[in-house]
Amino acid sequence: MPRIGVNPSRNQTLSFTPPRVTVAVLVYAPHQAGYFQHRLDVTRLTLESILANTELPYELLVFDNGSCAEMVSYLQGLYAEGKIDRLVLSRQNIGKLNALYRIAHLASGSVIAYSDDDVYHLKGWLPAHLEVLDTFPNVGAVTGFYIRQRVVMSSESTLAWAEKGAESVERGLLMPYKWEEEYMENSGRTPERYAQEVAGVEDVVVSYHGLKAWVSAHHFEVLTPKAVLLEVLAEMLPEGWSDQLMGRMVEMDDRMDQKGYLRLTTYAQTMRLLGNALDPEVVEIARRDGISAKAAETPKPVRKGLGRRILSNQHVRNGLQGIINTLYGWLHQDGREG
Repeated sequence: MPRIGVNPSRNQTLSFTPPRVTVAVLVYAPHQAGYFQHRLDVTRLTLESILANTELPYELLVFDNGSCAEMVSYLQGLYAEGKIDRLVLSRQNIGKLNALYRIAHLASGSVIAYSDDDVYHLKGWLPAHLEVLDTFPNVGAVTGFYIRQRVVMSSESTLAWAEKGAESVERGLLMPYKWEEEYMENSGRTPERYAQEVAGVEDVVVSYHGLKAWVSAHHFEVLTPKAVLLEVLAEMLPEGWSDQLMGRMVEMDDRMDQKGYLRLTTYAQTMRLLGNALDPEVVEIARRDGISAKAAETPKPVRKGLGRRILSNQHVRNGLQGIINTLYGWLHQDGREG
């Protein structure tokens, strides 16, 4: 059929100007059972906190990495409502690093504010991140919740700069213990494991042009110049692909550090790690922000007596685990065989 008429877009100019910041979230919920039982609630709170608490202009990019139908439907609903600017749906899980590589190339902004799908964004989070980025020199990463263990991970360049470039440096056990409690609870760490990880580690706070920041950053939630992220990922993925499902994220942090970029955390906490289920405290924070949410129910402990004695038997536990594994395989098999 011959062409009829002229494409009305010809000779037109764009009315869209990309904002400075692309807020990007990587989502993964393959099903709603076991570890992922409450993932839809957690992801919803992550996205709702961004929508409610991001005051500055931004575009929201969501990359779904092979989630179940319920999660995909939820994300499509947000896109249809105009709350998500760019929605990428991958039928397969292409791995975290591969997905981040594609997020970096798709982002319109010159700055990418990335987070996993289990991070609550508190009020004022974006201005606080950008203030650190714009005040300190040669910044590669800014995060919003401090983790003491990270001071001795991927922070050598920042510590070296602190000795000669910072206006002041504070050292010691400086972080509020409540932050440590939150991190242990939401990352699934026992106090014993956490104590081993931070043994002998001191907090370091630096000041520059009157602004304070904690030394260290991490990849769970990070604001970074797009050019820096692309530079690091290009070296890690020279062919644009990795065969690993997870991993190499610490390597990404290390490479950024080795290039001399500063890695810092906002002095005030601007993020909360949610873990894989919502607790009453974060639900109350959400309520104050105008977001409705419900805390996950705590499983009731097995009562003392016969039930506990049965479950303490290793042969019984192995048998039950075998049944769980078999049911999991049946429920989540591809379904496209034959």
